[in-house]
Amino acid sequence: MAHVVVARGEIKPTERHSCGDSGDAFATRVLLQGSCCNGGGQNRESKMLWQQGSCKSNKSLVAVREIGKRNTNIIRSSDSKFTQQELPACKPLLTPGIVIGAFSLIGIIFVPIGLASLSASQEIVELIDRYDEECVTASDKIGFIQDSKANKACTRKITVPKPMKGPIHVYYQLENFYQNHRRYVQSRSDQQLRDKDYKDPKAVAKACDPEATTGDGSLIVPCGLIAWSLFNDTYAFSVNKKSVTVNKKDIAWASDKNSKFGSNVFPVNFQKGGLIGGGNLNDKLPLSEQEDLIVWMRTAALPTFRKLYGRIETDIMASDEITVVIQNNYNTYSFGGTKAVVLSTASWIGGKNNFIGVAYVAVGGICLLLAMGFVVLYVVKPRALGDPAYLSWNKEAAEYSH
Repeated sequence: MAHVVVARGEIKPTERHSCGDSGDAFATRVLLQGSCCNGGGQNRESKMLWQQGSCKSNKSLVAVREIGKRNTNIIRSSDSKFTQQELPACKPLLTPGIVIGAFSLIGIIFVPIGLASLSASQEIVELIDRYDEECVTASDKIGFIQDSKANKACTRKITVPKPMKGPIHVYYQLENFYQNHRRYVQSRSDQQLRDKDYKDPKAVAKACDPEATTGDGSLIVPCGLIAWSLFNDTYAFSVNKKSVTVNKKDIAWASDKNSKFGSNVFPVNFQKGGLIGGGNLNDKLPLSEQEDLIVWMRTAALPTFRKLYGRIETDIMASDEITVVIQNNYNTYSFGGTKAVVLSTASWIGGKNNFIGVAYVAVGGICLLLAMGFVVLYVVKPRALGDPAYLSWNKEAAEYSH
């Protein structure tokens, strides 16, 4: 089969063919329905004419020109500024002044932001008390936590080092709990949580397996492993032996309450299976008002996480003693997890977190150091912008001439 290479209207020979002609003459012959140059099929004459760069047949010349025109049009159709990457563009020249100014500006902006973030984080008072080990009296921790008759009350005392201004956020913190596990995350039915009339057994069983139905086949609302494993430790606080109320209202996201949990959906057959996973729910309250459940069902991305338990609205002074009575119900012992209660104030940056401040200060400091380095380099060893003398081949020529 013939191969003809076309580039901007020219046909170049690629191989010889049966009639002795080269690629260009062969293309002409094909267009003339099988005849070689001059229509005679003379191999020697075709070869000679090809070597001379012309054909005697006017028809052949016309055909070759037509091929060239068509291919030129094809090439020109794709020869646009977009395909050739010639669109207007801004190409700033990185002069020493621009580079030094850019690094200096970034450093001047980032360092104050980082220092302000660190200052705000340092002002936050955070108290963490781990209690999973201290609140188990038996050697068999799993047996103790699964014994419904055992007294699981535990009293912890915390001394406040600095004044804590309300509202004081109360969190429970779990470690080594993988809420981001694929099977765990998928074990829920969002449609069931929103719609009381949604009772498709097959769809619920598929979405919520293995906690979709009870032993007799009745649907569980809310179904799934996430709801089944609801955290159920409770905390009661007192400051200097005076009881303190924990406000549990508005601890969940408003978007979750309004769009993900129905105001007409009530718990049905919840924790009625053979194995109880966690806390229970009030059958008389709709799911949209059970904020402990809503907070728990917003799954965490990491195995160590905190979830909001409530808020203490009163101020607590320095050296005050906080007494926490804990009902240690939640089983973290079977998977080697830990539990802690956290009390924390908040600022404009949120909770205590030094990472943001350190990151801003580090990046800003590096930029300022780079700016100073470029200043020194520019003063000590300046060079003209775009000086061709610095090209490698010019350097070699200059060295050779000397």
